[in-house]
Amino acid sequence: MMNFLRAFVFCVNLLIILALLLLHFFVKDATYQSSLWFYTFPLPLIIMVVLGMSIVLGKKMKYNIWIASVLFLIWVGRSFSFNFSKTSKPDDVKIVFWNASRDNDYKKALDINKEIPDLLVLTEAVHSDVQDVIPDHPFFHFYKSKGELKILSKTPILVKLDTVSDFNTNVVHFQTAHTNFYAIDAQGSTDVPRSWEWRFVNSIIKVEENTVILGDFNIPYESIFLKKLKSNYVHFFYGNGIGFRETWFWGIPLLSLDQIWVSKDIEIVCSTKRNTWVSDHSMIKTVVRKP
Repeated sequence: MMNFLRAFVFCVNLLIILALLLLHFFVKDATYQSSLWFYTFPLPLIIMVVLGMSIVLGKKMKYNIWIASVLFLIWVGRSFSFNFSKTSKPDDVKIVFWNASRDNDYKKALDINKEIPDLLVLTEAVHSDVQDVIPDHPFFHFYKSKGELKILSKTPILVKLDTVSDFNTNVVHFQTAHTNFYAIDAQGSTDVPRSWEWRFVNSIIKVEENTVILGDFNIPYESIFLKKLKSNYVHFFYGNGIGFRETWFWGIPLLSLDQIWVSKDIEIVCSTKRNTWVSDHSMIKTVVRKP
């Protein structure tokens, strides 16, 4: 009886692991139902689940430990980046994005970044008042979108499009520093399928040269909805930053929800991210060099 019970537990363990691996590597967020599980179980959590289940396996725990080790190597191999930063030049453009988690503002963002970037884009900065910043930076340019995106730039901002979907995904297409930008604040509610919102976003992004796309995407790097971006743009952190590319949750590298993508004709000089205790999202920064 005990042998049967052990075999049953081991089989259930294998089925759970197989289901999680199929979900993460193949199914992903192809359907609304699968997306709920896909976002709930990023690879780091799957590794923890595999290790956790090994406790009840007795002598067979070695199989789970082996699987977890392989998954850990896969995760580190594709998520961790190490780069010797290049020396920036005066004409390089410094770009910062941050989900301010509603309780922070321009001043807090500039304080965390420790310098004034050429472009700062915030979302969920509901308490951010331009009048608090203008006295210290009277020559800066500001823009408040129809949604929750707020933009600060050292050079004039020419807004080409500011639109909001039926479910409050906000996209702003603008030009500054002689570059095209798309700022995105994607809806993150579990009630709204990501496919709807990313069909909306992808229909807006038209320019594929001299372009930077940034924002809170509310989908991870592994999502199937980023195929278009991956074909035409380069992720800001891949090969250009130090650490894990994931930006959420509270400094724990679970999901890369906040992203910057750069067109292939623009050189990425270096990229960084800052974890804070005032937002559950990391602040992300990249320095780019125009050809």
